[in-house]
Amino acid sequence: MSPVNSSTRRPSTKRSMWLALVFVMIAVIGLLYVKWWPYYHKAFSAASKHSIGSSILGMEQDGPSWHAALEYAKAYFKSVWKAAVLGILLGSLVQVLLPVNWLYQKLGKAGFKSTLIGGVSALPGMMCTCCAAPIASGLRKRNVSVGAALAFWLGNPLLNPATLVFMAFVLSWKFTLMRIVFGLVLTFGVSYFANRFAGKTEVPASVTAVPEDQIKAEQGPFPKRWLKSLWMMIVSLVPAYLIAVLLLGAFQSTLFPVWVSGGIAAIALFAIVGTLFVIPTAAEIPIIQSFLTLGIGTGPAAALLVTLPAVSLPSVLIVGRAFPRKVLAFVIGAVVIAGFLSGLIGAWLL
Repeated sequence: MSPVNSSTRRPSTKRSMWLALVFVMIAVIGLLYVKWWPYYHKAFSAASKHSIGSSILGMEQDGPSWHAALEYAKAYFKSVWKAAVLGILLGSLVQVLLPVNWLYQKLGKAGFKSTLIGGVSALPGMMCTCCAAPIASGLRKRNVSVGAALAFWLGNPLLNPATLVFMAFVLSWKFTLMRIVFGLVLTFGVSYFANRFAGKTEVPASVTAVPEDQIKAEQGPFPKRWLKSLWMMIVSLVPAYLIAVLLLGAFQSTLFPVWVSGGIAAIALFAIVGTLFVIPTAAEIPIIQSFLTLGIGTGPAAALLVTLPAVSLPSVLIVGRAFPRKVLAFVIGAVVIAGFLSGLIGAWLL
């Protein structure tokens, strides 16, 4: 088969630059409205009141109930719906606006450089794990490397600059330092080593290895490509997301027993539960604050410090088709272990 001229196979450089600029503008405007401006004011409130609100968890220990599921889902989605809409929007746009060959060049290799770029790119996002998940899934659909997409997904909640500022004002510098250390390890270390589990899903190092079907797809009408991407993302992600949030909300009192005081068993329990449970951005701060007030030890609280924001059952379901199962199992296990170690250190130092 005769080679096809690259100018006919790929969008022009000028067009690609304009499309990328459109994506950046949408992301900046959306983040300014949903994240940056609200968090700017919230930081002053955290500094003056040493609080960012009450815990989203209900403290009643009445067992699983439909009422608990609805109340938690109501409180959760009231807090995250704007960011969730933005996450789905950006997750669909990343598949049609960012040039596939550029993504191959910057984020396609399974090396530490791609992982580093993915993690650093997460810092302005400040999203919770579920809101960042559609974007990470969209990146993987463009064959971004496993490490880079994971670093973006984990870096958003774990290294959120606003959350770290709130944490320093509300909890203590020790909690904040622990979060930074474990956040860096998970975002860059675990994400990088997760490439080893990706197998043949690793993106080729050469830009010339971009699949031809993806190049042809870039040449289709933008509205058609975007609406298809958006619709597929909504259909595949939203139902599982809603069901998982309701399920976890129904069992919240069982998952978080308030009678736990401390010890290795309690740390292990909270490390596992924190990994599964879903919360809005920075909600781990009032949760930890309320648990400490109730007399729960610093060990279990420190375990939640890492595990609650990192991943959750709903976010894993959202990215379930984007990453190999071995990769997700590795990440979940790493988060649980990190939470357990954080809990042991917290019981000793805090």
